[in-house]
Amino acid sequence: MTGQITETQHQLQILIPIATGLVQTFGKYCEVAVHDLRTPENSLIYVAGSITRREKGAPITNIVLEGVRKYGDSCPDLIGYKNVTKDGRILKSSTIFARNEEGKIIGCLCINYDISDLLTHKGHIEEFVGFGDKEQSSDSVEDFASDVTEVLENMIGQVIKNLTVPVANMQKEDKMQVVRELDLKGVFMIKGAVDKVAAVLGVSRYTVYNYLEEDRSNRTNNII
Repeated sequence: MTGQITETQHQLQILIPIATGLVQTFGKYCEVAVHDLRTPENSLIYVAGSITRREKGAPITNIVLEGVRKYGDSCPDLIGYKNVTKDGRILKSSTIFARNEEGKIIGCLCINYDISDLLTHKGHIEEFVGFGDKEQSSDSVEDFASDVTEVLENMIGQVIKNLTVPVANMQKEDKMQVVRELDLKGVFMIKGAVDKVAAVLGVSRYTVYNYLEEDRSNRTNNII
């Protein structure tokens, strides 16, 4: 067991000089982060550059979390997708997953390049700033949060906002829908998420567990 953990850590450590080298090559507009996805709530183990202003110990982003939740260890790399930071800078981003010998995802290398200035001259460099095929709706903007609480609050808040029913007026079906959408987005992969969702919905953590169990069972049986 100890050897396996040590090997995983070694594999992720190998990504650190790559991250440093990429930022040294592409300069101050580039940021490269290395994440250990075994602990999504504080996955950031190294970051070169400061585009998103995150520090070691920051959580994984919602986009990566949702992809891993949806596809598991078969999740494809996310290449050349568009991001917007809180202060309005436009990024071209890529997430490349690291896997162990068994093919299990253990971490990822995330590249964020600030192309805000380049877009001013987009006509001259159209090919460079072209985004990949990953489509993102307005509610799929990647959150570069500083702590896991912010990630949870943003993801929970967005789901509730889209439902348009105030929490105070929610019936069981509404709350189950919130739990279902959060589950599909990978929220419950984060430690402490059940308690946070329970507090927001005004129910006990055991009720949230019951909602999860019931909904997952229904989806498995193709009832929903």
